[in-house]
Amino acid sequence: MPECKCAEKKTSTEVKIKKLNKDAVIPKYAHKGDAGADLVSVEDWIVKSGSTVVVDTGIALEIPMHYEVQIRPRSGLAAKHGITVQNSPGTIDCGYRGRCMVILHNTSKEDFHVTKGMRIAQMVVCKLPEVSLVEVDELSDTERGEGGLGSTGTKS
Repeated sequence: MPECKCAEKKTSTEVKIKKLNKDAVIPKYAHKGDAGADLVSVEDWIVKSGSTVVVDTGIALEIPMHYEVQIRPRSGLAAKHGITVQNSPGTIDCGYRGRCMVILHNTSKEDFHVTKGMRIAQMVVCKLPEVSLVEVDELSDTERGEGGLGSTGTKS
């Protein structure tokens, strides 16, 4: 049987992680090849129905230049409890060295208990293209033009 191509050895990009709290957990991938590594709470919270809290993960990151870390919801918490990341995806820029916080929002009608050690979100490391932002007097025309904010409707 041929070997899976995704199992090929590739060079990896290093993201340095510093524990800022004795209870902090270094993010881990649940399975080989996963896109997101789990972020864990270092504190207890009650996220009331319809409310938002900022939860501490107890870590700080050193992200390489031309990379970002995106903070995304965990699908199980979203599907089963209505817990999402308010600014999804949240972005941590490469120059930021502060505490990694997660903005959790409860969309359900029930309060949700975050407990110390709970996996609350996931982080995805993304490579960014190098771009130049250039001011111009005119932009090229396209078929879509300025149509936005639902201009194509909702029916297929």
